[in-house]
Amino acid sequence: MTSKTSKTSMTPSFESDPAIVSTSTTQLEIRFADAQSKLAPRRRQMIREILNHPEETYFLSSRELGKRFNMDAATIVRTIQILGYDRYADFAADLRRHFVARITPYTTMQAATREKQSVADRLRQNVDKDIANLSLLKTSLDTTQVIAVAKRIHRARRIVVVGIDLAASLAHFLAYGLAAQGFDAEAPVGTAGNLIHKIKVLDAKDLLIAISFGRCLRETVEAVQRAHQRGAPTFGITDSDTTPLAKYCDGYVVASIASSVFTGSYVAPLSAINTIIAACAHQHPQRTLALLRDYEKEAVAGARWYQETPLDTRGQTNGNPH
Repeated sequence: MTSKTSKTSMTPSFESDPAIVSTSTTQLEIRFADAQSKLAPRRRQMIREILNHPEETYFLSSRELGKRFNMDAATIVRTIQILGYDRYADFAADLRRHFVARITPYTTMQAATREKQSVADRLRQNVDKDIANLSLLKTSLDTTQVIAVAKRIHRARRIVVVGIDLAASLAHFLAYGLAAQGFDAEAPVGTAGNLIHKIKVLDAKDLLIAISFGRCLRETVEAVQRAHQRGAPTFGITDSDTTPLAKYCDGYVVASIASSVFTGSYVAPLSAINTIIAACAHQHPQRTLALLRDYEKEAVAGARWYQETPLDTRGQTNGNPH
């Protein structure tokens, strides 16, 4: 689980991250600084506008970007070539990275409110973005990484799934899905100290799965680093190949959380988690079938599921009047 494939899906993410914008210089800013003297004033102003308001342009095609600035697509392509990009797709990827580095909950909501739409239109647009995130996951999912982590899960003595704040819901779902298949999996809750203690007992026979997005929460990244120090394999679920989790984990999958809602959208990450659970189930199908047979017996004969009490012909329940 050591190979990492490049993904260019970049999206805003916050978990409970404070509205503090990254101060590091992005690759796009560096290229613009180097190429300013080669750009005509109008093109220079266009790039500056793009850098200052990436939330309005990071998702546009070359034709759409040209329309926004009253330029044809060919002029846009020539401009980004001056910046050193061979293809518009490479420029767009760096623009998305720049957008993520500068995004905050405030700027996300601000961008959404600029659009002249009704509340109903905004709701439909939000669902459309969820669907787009799923479509992107479908076309770009690295199945080799999913299969690799499924194999690692089957070999692991114990699995610790780390997700903090909003991502805790994803961590709990994954841990529950793995535990239902008979794996020793948990998503630690409580204080940072509790998480540290859980990681202290990990070694090469175990596995840590971390979930975080964008700049990533510090405690999640540090959990990965501590696991590495103990020789434990790590796997990440994140939204870009440039996030800290992608940098430090042995393997990872990318799922967009792009949304006009400041919490981000966890539809695609949840789908990615479902693929991991499915991969584990299909890795050894006979083992899974044996577990499901027990569950089926419980479903048929057990008292776990709610049932309506049958009414007699007099409208009474179990012989007692209502």
